[in-house]
Amino acid sequence: MLLDIDKFSPDQLVAIDSDGGRLTVGEVRGLAELMTSTLPPRSLLFIMTENNVGGIAWVLASLLSGNVPLILNAHTEPALLSTLTDTYQPQYICAPAHMAEDNDGVVTAGEFGYRLCNTGAPAADMHPDLSHLLPTSGSTGSPKLVRHMYSNIEAAALNISTFFGITPQDCPLMVLPLHYTMGLSMVFSHLKAGAAILITGAKMTDPLFWRFLKEQEATSFTGVPFSFDVLDKMRFYRMKLPHLTLLTQGGGKMPEALNRKFAEYCRDNGKRWIATYGQSEGTARMAWLPPEFALSKMGSIGIAVPNGRLSLRDTDGNEIQESPATGEMCYEGKNVTMGYARCRADLALGDERHGFLPTGDIAYRDADGFYFIRGRMGRFLKLYGNRVGLDECEQILRGVLSCECACTGNDEKLLIHLTDAAQADTARDTLMNAIHVPANAIGVRVMDELPKNEAGKILYAKLDNA
Repeated sequence: MLLDIDKFSPDQLVAIDSDGGRLTVGEVRGLAELMTSTLPPRSLLFIMTENNVGGIAWVLASLLSGNVPLILNAHTEPALLSTLTDTYQPQYICAPAHMAEDNDGVVTAGEFGYRLCNTGAPAADMHPDLSHLLPTSGSTGSPKLVRHMYSNIEAAALNISTFFGITPQDCPLMVLPLHYTMGLSMVFSHLKAGAAILITGAKMTDPLFWRFLKEQEATSFTGVPFSFDVLDKMRFYRMKLPHLTLLTQGGGKMPEALNRKFAEYCRDNGKRWIATYGQSEGTARMAWLPPEFALSKMGSIGIAVPNGRLSLRDTDGNEIQESPATGEMCYEGKNVTMGYARCRADLALGDERHGFLPTGDIAYRDADGFYFIRGRMGRFLKLYGNRVGLDECEQILRGVLSCECACTGNDEKLLIHLTDAAQADTARDTLMNAIHVPANAIGVRVMDELPKNEAGKILYAKLDNA
């Protein structure tokens, strides 16, 4: 059975949430049996998740019952949800009960605070290895999804539980959302090791968050750079948290000064600080920096996860053997996903990657074999842990602006270039609402005209250097 869940006692805890909910292995199995008896085999469903035991229960039960979920934020932008629904036509939509009235389908089942509604859509033709789907472009409106297979789940769970050294006694605090690949990987890896997840949707500034962490004696915390920026402002270093022995970071590059603060704090307080690197296309994690190198190799994404391999390729696609060297970083491993889906018919496609993933990141490999990300080949940023497609941001802006615009930036700030100062506020507000980042993460630069080549294509390099 998936993740060896059948080897655990029915009373084994899977998760506890900050609302007092508790979920056991027996309850997950029971829900999976209910889905098997209620739904046609290999049904496509959207699961609109919140960070609670109900979200975990429905995701796991869907996988165990052989159905295929697209895992989404319960509060997905209506326009994006509409696009996804029209594109993929799910047979069922599972959402928190308090949101169920927003669905037009007939209620089929209700458990753990969620309701499953039948939309009446026909069955989809799906590849037998397809396990689940995740969005890849944040909230920028793209229907492109990452296609995962069952072997990806097993491989990622084994890899992650191995390098983190997860034991059944661990109690990780999960604030990352379930629809986020790194959050989902926490569930898989800890379930594999027999450890219960502590999950909360409370903000880190909410007293409930800290009460939950302390009362449940959380042993680890995983966050994106923004998470640690909040902790820094809250004077986290002065808190007494003896049970919290591991801090892990992913979701993009962390500012050096902030990285140093947490690495030194962990060193001085007998805790581990582990930076990681990954993509949804690689089932969350592909590289990690062992804690003993947190300061000496600070800024590095480290080395490949267990059972994986990193390499560099030149512009002709040839592997670069020597070190130090710079090139496109590629990853090989069983956690590499099948490919993308852009329409319903793509759900029937097989494995297009065969365990090999060009990451699109330009990396430097030092003489010791540690990797450092230097930039991106594609036009993507990671803002506050979310991957943002610059081309898709431009499409959004062109739908509301009457002037020319272009988007560039880095993992700290997205920059909008436009030719009409009067529309600057509209541009900034539009993207703030679309990709859910604060105002200081978006800058606006007004220009007389955008630099273009003879074919009329925007010269982004000139924008970056302007």
